[in-house]
Amino acid sequence: MTTHDASVSSPASSSARAAADDVAASGLSGRGALVLFSGGQDSATCLALALTRYARVETIAFDYGQRHDVELRTRIAFLQHLRVRFPHWASRLGEDHVLDAQVLGQISQTSLTRDIEIEMADSGLPNTFVPGRNLLFLTLAAALAYRRGLDVIVTGVCETDFSGYPDCRDDTMKAMQLALSLGMDRRLLVDTPLMWIDKAQTWHLAERAGGTALIDLIIEDTHTCYRGDRSHRHPWGYGCGTCPACYLRAKGYERYLEEINGDDEPA
Repeated sequence: MTTHDASVSSPASSSARAAADDVAASGLSGRGALVLFSGGQDSATCLALALTRYARVETIAFDYGQRHDVELRTRIAFLQHLRVRFPHWASRLGEDHVLDAQVLGQISQTSLTRDIEIEMADSGLPNTFVPGRNLLFLTLAAALAYRRGLDVIVTGVCETDFSGYPDCRDDTMKAMQLALSLGMDRRLLVDTPLMWIDKAQTWHLAERAGGTALIDLIIEDTHTCYRGDRSHRHPWGYGCGTCPACYLRAKGYERYLEEINGDDEPA
């Protein structure tokens, strides 16, 4: 049996240690993260935060037959521009994955997957709620993370400025984290950095992560509007300006501007 002197390091092990030292010096976690990046404001902010926290970051999105599938195109522009404007993040930003989840659109009858008007349903939830969407997304993300050797799944769900979706709640995320960890026989973390903050605070968080350059990128290259409107440009970005998603984004941006201009103090 061949033995090796423990005091002699191979080039590969030296490189690995050097990379680990760089991560330690930067204050980054050595863990790898998979960010659910739909192309919207919240997921873009989560992606930026992940790049400030984790040594290796990959992204995932889902084509589920959404009416606002323009988000799948704008997210590509966002990723391209992010690499150019933030070169110190580019080296840690890895592969982007887009999965086919059309079955979700086939089994749901919602205003996000059908050409019907947005309104409140008898359940008390808006008919933009796609039952099981986040549950399926997290399951598919966990399966991919398992294969890619990533142990953190980052998602932009919250239960403050939101439409009441039950699959965005903290209890749901904790339950999914437990179920996925047990089912994969691997400890997974479902990281929800926006869970307890409102939309104004989300704008502030983006500014702290990437300055006004990131704010500008979110305004220009993310998409939130449920109707998929990219023809109307507002100070906060593109959208119809009237759907629930546009309303929350616009009000959050208005509040954010008030706070940075000294009209109010951020929470």
